[in-house]
Amino acid sequence: MSGSERIAEGYRECARLTWRHGTTYWWGAQLLPPARRRQVYAVYALCRLADDIVDAPDATTPALAEATGRELEAFGRRFFDAVAATREGRPVQEPVLAAIAESVVVAGIERECFERFFAAMAMDLTTTSYETFDDLLGYMEGSAAVIGEMMLPVLDPVDPAAKGPARALGFAFQLTNFIRDVGEDLDRGRVYLPQADLRRYGADPWLRRVTPQWRAALAHEIDRNRELYAEADRGVPMLPPSSARCVATARVLYSRILLRIEEADYDVFSSRIRVPRPEKLWVTATSVLRPQRMTRAAALAESTP
Repeated sequence: MSGSERIAEGYRECARLTWRHGTTYWWGAQLLPPARRRQVYAVYALCRLADDIVDAPDATTPALAEATGRELEAFGRRFFDAVAATREGRPVQEPVLAAIAESVVVAGIERECFERFFAAMAMDLTTTSYETFDDLLGYMEGSAAVIGEMMLPVLDPVDPAAKGPARALGFAFQLTNFIRDVGEDLDRGRVYLPQADLRRYGADPWLRRVTPQWRAALAHEIDRNRELYAEADRGVPMLPPSSARCVATARVLYSRILLRIEEADYDVFSSRIRVPRPEKLWVTATSVLRPQRMTRAAALAESTP
């Protein structure tokens, strides 16, 4: 297999990973030119592969945490070595890493973004809860805001002020994940909702039951989440048209998860909340026509089937 064939195979696998695990990213990326679409898939694939390591069963138990940490470090070294090789014109043998490294180099994503990301992934092996929202933001700086920073060179903003909204969108996406995935995270021994907020409302996620206290606590986090989405919306006009459509689609699709959670009476324990595929198609088509209008009227868009 030639180097170009290896990279092409790597991009195909990155696309498969995005389709399988990050459909919101996949749908949004459809609105980008092919080269930038591949870069979105590549960045997502890197984050997914690292996340899969720390989310392995029992990864946080004392018996396995150290070994999982070594596996994460080894993956990080392979990634950084692949980027260095790509910069120097040397071949990278692993197809997925070859594709990821090419995207990182071509897009010009800074190394320190990935250093912050891998440091946050390592935190998942030793930290299973966060006392305050500020504490949670400290973790999300490397696991969420930095994803927005990684994607920004791919989106090619026309205004450097887009960095703040991009970071806000990263925070917003991950907080939506934390709200939706409470049950799955409990299975891994983790609680990402701030402990101070849970105590304030008298809510206990470990009960895995929807109580009045749980509804109040989750409603509080959803309100906070929507504030982050509103902050992120400021960045859409700072992007070229195809990138604006991409971000508008991903933003509305992800935020609609919150609406689905409310419609399910805040039950994030019984099953995984999803946005149906026909709705994803409708949102994507709307974004093609009017991306900035869609984000300015996001609340209406989120409630219109």
